[in-house]
Amino acid sequence: MKHKQTYFTLGSTFLVIFMMLGYVVKFYPEAVTGLDSSIQLSVRGDLPAHLTVFFKVITNFGHEALAFVYTFAIAAFFYFRKNWKTEGLLLAGNLVLMGAFSTVFKYLYNRPRPSLEFLVKRPMGPSFPSWHAASSMIVAISLMIIIEQHLTKTVAKRLLQVLVLVLALLTAVSRIYLGVHYPTDILGGWLLALAISLAVYPIYDKKRFEWRFQGNKIKYEGDDRRVVFLR
Repeated sequence: MKHKQTYFTLGSTFLVIFMMLGYVVKFYPEAVTGLDSSIQLSVRGDLPAHLTVFFKVITNFGHEALAFVYTFAIAAFFYFRKNWKTEGLLLAGNLVLMGAFSTVFKYLYNRPRPSLEFLVKRPMGPSFPSWHAASSMIVAISLMIIIEQHLTKTVAKRLLQVLVLVLALLTAVSRIYLGVHYPTDILGGWLLALAISLAVYPIYDKKRFEWRFQGNKIKYEGDDRRVVFLR
């Protein structure tokens, strides 16, 4: 892949920023208290009933069990029905990687949950990074890549990409609104999702090309030995 090193470098950069943020929230939490508090106040407001209902529904897009169910269902559809094998593996693999890394980092940094009124059942485990934010974002990024590569109609492509990104953003905001995460937890989740996505993409792109090449029959035409791929 032409820009393989660039993707790895960017992925490493986001991972380093993520780990620096984790260090701050673990050892110097007062350094981000003002930022977290101001964003929490802005997002939560006076907790209007209609927004509470809305965010209680939206937050389910990042729920651990549900995220795995719908992501693996879409990945299976890509793999078996559409024969997009690398795309299915990208989608499912990214979520598995994110789940593993997120869980490890949660207990490494062991940040307590916010001292706010929870509008949903108290989540299990520490607060940083947000699993909901990371999972919804990495699924959105994976789907945006697949949409970009397979849809030909520009309008439909952009609409679907915006839709999955907006769902990921709303899922993240819901965690702040519901009182179960600090804004810096959300930022940490996004940074982790970006780091994993950037690191995995060159591998995915290489395998996609190799499997596409191997999946076609080859014949030669003319004196110039021109290669023609047959489906």
